[in-house]
Amino acid sequence: MTSGKKNKGAEKMNKSGVTADNNKAVLSIRLPKRYEEEISELPPEEQEKLRKRYFEMLYDIGEAIGMVAAHSISEPATQTTLRAYHAEGRVQLVTTKGLPRLIEIFDARKVPSTPSMTIYLDEEHNNKEAARKIAAEIRETNLEQIMKEDSLNLMEMKVEIVLDENKLAEINMTAEDVVRVLKKNLRNVDVKVEDKNKISLESKKGEVNLRDLQAIRIKARTIHIKGIKGITQVIVEKDGDDWIIRTLGTNLKKVLIMDGIDPRRTKSNHIFEVMKVLGVEAARNLIVEETLKTLREQGVDTDERHVMLIADIMTFSGVVKPIGRYGIAGEKASVLAKANFEETIKHLTNAAAKGEVDDLKSIFANVIVGNLPPIGTGMFRLGLKEDGE
Repeated sequence: MTSGKKNKGAEKMNKSGVTADNNKAVLSIRLPKRYEEEISELPPEEQEKLRKRYFEMLYDIGEAIGMVAAHSISEPATQTTLRAYHAEGRVQLVTTKGLPRLIEIFDARKVPSTPSMTIYLDEEHNNKEAARKIAAEIRETNLEQIMKEDSLNLMEMKVEIVLDENKLAEINMTAEDVVRVLKKNLRNVDVKVEDKNKISLESKKGEVNLRDLQAIRIKARTIHIKGIKGITQVIVEKDGDDWIIRTLGTNLKKVLIMDGIDPRRTKSNHIFEVMKVLGVEAARNLIVEETLKTLREQGVDTDERHVMLIADIMTFSGVVKPIGRYGIAGEKASVLAKANFEETIKHLTNAAAKGEVDDLKSIFANVIVGNLPPIGTGMFRLGLKEDGE
């Protein structure tokens, strides 16, 4: 049996390009076409090294790559920091890192706890001044952020607001521009420019009391004046030759269509937003990138192929699914495999009530019942042919 199997395997390897010379394997394996094109200009020695490396990276039939991938990520993840936040950049931009970020990714949370973007600029706008102007256009600005003070004028029963001239200049607006925005958002309120940077808010309802004025004052403070809603903080910094804008908050769809933005490199850490705007393949790439980034920050050198496998499993159906009872683990066909993960009694009770059958094809199911799992040498069955039969 052994020699027969080996001969068939040797024939397959010969077709792939691995030959035998004096009982010694000589590598001449051909890479996939696109890889061969990439290395075609390299010296022959370098090409052979890359082909050998590629051949060594192939996994064997029956190898438990899922188990290895899970272990390679989850085991070192237990050693990562439990600190949920990290200050990024030269000033404080607080984002989730470490184990909490890994949990967010693999649980496929609909909204990350600290959504953020890294915005790159095109060649024309790749300078400090242009970056600051674009950052000012992006950051969400409410009335409260651009005013010096507000007060209640009880003699004339109106709200008076003094705007900060410097902050108006930063967002490239005037008092008249602010008044136009307030008029659109405040019903039954007369908004006027009293002085250069002073505006007043007066109710159109006739007689008003102190409570009415206070309500107008509080509502006016929260009105969105300029920028993209949800992006509450921006930082402009230089990264090598590029001026980039880091944000707290994300709105990829609106940012990508802005003038001066490089849409090819601009990215968000919000997996579901990326999937909605750019598709599931982009979401899959983001899962890989964010996971590796988080692990590398903690000094964990997990092979990226393990992360790629998990990202593929999470997205192969066309949507992003979590790894858990409501995702990949909960959708397994094997009853015992589902029971092994979480909610054991629930899965076994439901299976018994519905008369479900486990065909014992999964690794977990075979381990639970004491069988040899279908991995490695357990993938094959031996047949004995006696003499005379």
